[in-house]
Amino acid sequence: MDATKTSVAVLACTDEAVLPVSQVFEAIKELGNEGAEQYDPLVVTSASSLSKLPVESSSVDIVVLIWLSLDCPMDQLVQEGLRVLKSGGTTLIIKSSQSVAGSPDTIISDLESKLLLAGFIEAQVVQLKSTVLSGGRFSGIKAKKPSWKVGSSFALKKVVKNSPKVQIDVDSDLIDEDSLLTEEDLKKPQLPPSDCEIGSTRKACKNCTCGRAEEEEKAVKLGLTAEQINNPQSACGNCGLGDAFRCGTCPYKGLPPFKLGEKVTLAGNFLAADI
Repeated sequence: MDATKTSVAVLACTDEAVLPVSQVFEAIKELGNEGAEQYDPLVVTSASSLSKLPVESSSVDIVVLIWLSLDCPMDQLVQEGLRVLKSGGTTLIIKSSQSVAGSPDTIISDLESKLLLAGFIEAQVVQLKSTVLSGGRFSGIKAKKPSWKVGSSFALKKVVKNSPKVQIDVDSDLIDEDSLLTEEDLKKPQLPPSDCEIGSTRKACKNCTCGRAEEEEKAVKLGLTAEQINNPQSACGNCGLGDAFRCGTCPYKGLPPFKLGEKVTLAGNFLAADI
């Protein structure tokens, strides 16, 4: 037996009762396969009456569909062609331009859509050169079955971008930051002396600007001593809660609420007239 006949499995289907083998060979040549006469194609006639092609799945290298009638279950045939083809196999659909209504361009566009939706790839129009199949009566389109299986997965190669390398020239003229400082910048700042910051019971100085003199003046007007202002105490414990809790002789009467042991803070307009 010739090894060429067994190396390529070919399935030819037609809606006619009889299909000349010469047409099958001419269709195979349209795919660019030389030596088609050495193949041993399996021909299925009256394929429109079959719900399933009598071929095992993934067992055929080439599927040729030659259709002449108007009634063409093309969706079913395309799915069956995809099933019986091996991974990477090729299908060729040759359809009579008289088998359906519409122009040849419409026929090809419809076939291309069906092939792509079924799962084929690389669908393209075939310019028929055979005298048996040409003559303006037939339109052809071919496509391939993907080499990968539905549901298969594979790892993507992650592109690692290297960080740009920065070269530093040690001999370049770099500026020393310390050289930008003057002697005045390096001197430690001296804070001005202030008598008001020494002790909590010290009296305000002559030219007081921190507010201690104003606090003492308010305390004198209220009749409170500096100790009562700076460290308020209460025998009953209610003096700091406000006038509502103070007795009639409370020295803090009229002052806002405060915390015992903390200096009483008087507002700037505390003794100012409301009118």
